[in-house]
Amino acid sequence: MKGIISALLCSFDEHGQVNEKGLRDIIRYNLDTVQVDGLYVNGSSGENFLLTTAQKKQIFTIVKDEVQSDVPLIAQIGSLIIEEAIELAKFVTNLGYDAISAVTPFYYKFDFEEIKHYYNTILEHVENKMIIYSIPALTGVNMSLDQFSELFDNKKIIGVKFTAPDFYLLERLRHRFPDHLIYSGFDEMLLPAAVLNIDGAIGSTFNLNGKRAKQILTLAQQGHIMEALAIQKETNDFISAVLDNGLYQTLKELLVTQGVDAGICRQPLKTLTANGKGIVLDIANKYL
Repeated sequence: MKGIISALLCSFDEHGQVNEKGLRDIIRYNLDTVQVDGLYVNGSSGENFLLTTAQKKQIFTIVKDEVQSDVPLIAQIGSLIIEEAIELAKFVTNLGYDAISAVTPFYYKFDFEEIKHYYNTILEHVENKMIIYSIPALTGVNMSLDQFSELFDNKKIIGVKFTAPDFYLLERLRHRFPDHLIYSGFDEMLLPAAVLNIDGAIGSTFNLNGKRAKQILTLAQQGHIMEALAIQKETNDFISAVLDNGLYQTLKELLVTQGVDAGICRQPLKTLTANGKGIVLDIANKYL
């Protein structure tokens, strides 16, 4: 499960329901056009925290049906409701997902013992591998090297999606845990993470920009840093334009320009204005 992995977007209709055809279109674009190495399903980019349990199961099922065993699949099952996380972990394991992932529990300022209990409890109920999803900017949960080490004492926890700009901690993780999978989670910081010998990256912009991401990762691994830097600069120009216009809305509309039925975002995420859609066309013409 190494390489460039898309944090999969999901297509929704105007009523907020899963658009199955659109979701399958997004999957095919990732696999056939962008040629990513895997898919991370129902993460932040899939608007997971705006979904019902039934919708999450629907998405997991459609993705597995479309992908089969073509690329590895990682299912993000994390939830503040631990029973839901366990239910989803069992569900995707039975579907044949290659690994599960879970965001650190958030909002209530859980202490580390509570966080460790959360992961271990989920894994007591399922025979699958776990990728920790660490994203302190959104969860407020910052874990130390020793705390990661305690989590990794559970042999079912095989790695981390590291979405943080702390490159000192990232380097220390790589050094202490050479056999664990370490994924970068910030697309705009892929190159400095790649220099630290990560195993891959998981990101939302890879739904469209995955080929550049693959180039950055490969060039960095080969020691061609200045070449990789030029591509990271172009990538960051693309990312800046997308962020200025609205991340998920713009990524979906960019897919639409490529003939993909990417739908719209679920409320309360807003929809693009006519001006916003015009900006998308400019971005597409420049970068796609």
